[in-house]
Amino acid sequence: MTKTSDRRRNLRIALALTGLSVMLGACNTTGDVVTTQTVPIDYRMRHPIAVQDGKRSIVIFVGKARGGLSAPQQADVMGIARDWVREGTGSVVVDVPIDAANSRAAAATYHEIRAVLGSGGVPARAIVQHSYRPDDPGLLPTIRLSYSRMTAVAGPCGLWPEDIGPSIVDPGYNENQPYFNFGCATQRNLAAMVDNPADLEQPRAETPAYTARRDIAFDRYRKGNATTTTYPEAEKAKLSDTGK
Repeated sequence: MTKTSDRRRNLRIALALTGLSVMLGACNTTGDVVTTQTVPIDYRMRHPIAVQDGKRSIVIFVGKARGGLSAPQQADVMGIARDWVREGTGSVVVDVPIDAANSRAAAATYHEIRAVLGSGGVPARAIVQHSYRPDDPGLLPTIRLSYSRMTAVAGPCGLWPEDIGPSIVDPGYNENQPYFNFGCATQRNLAAMVDNPADLEQPRAETPAYTARRDIAFDRYRKGNATTTTYPEAEKAKLSDTGK
């Protein structure tokens, strides 16, 4: 075999290896790919608290032989009246059954409910009666009181779109990221406990300062006296002489 043949063979081998490397390099497309996180890491963004229209309601059980409200039922209706004055955004709707065994007692109870609501601060124009026929006439239907209000909600919780165990399939396995359901229960409990949902969006207005007490403290300051308050009975509450 001549040297010229060896050179041609070496050249063909080099060209073949070069072409193979080019093809393998074209298959490697992961180096410049940028992936983005679709689920926020912050649990407050992943499970936000939303303020929306909700409903508050209670049920009044009525017999067929006697109408009117019992003492506990009067307390329940009065509680609805107080809550409506504070947070109601619509009328108080009273669902009263008709064509039932206790329809006459329910009608008498409704009039007493209107009186209790009125004494609790609900005007007559804000009380709406809604009559309904029960699905089963053999059962004793109830009277339901309801009104609209603003509520704070979060969730739903208990969603597990990905396995939280160690897995190479999980994209966040090596990134030490919180699982999807993390923080949902805390957000949901906070939404349920908040007294005024508007507090989640903006602070309340400041109340006026107590000027009577402030004027006394300023007057003592101008005279050069101590502004602290002395309590004559404070010494009697102490159980030990330590520090005297």
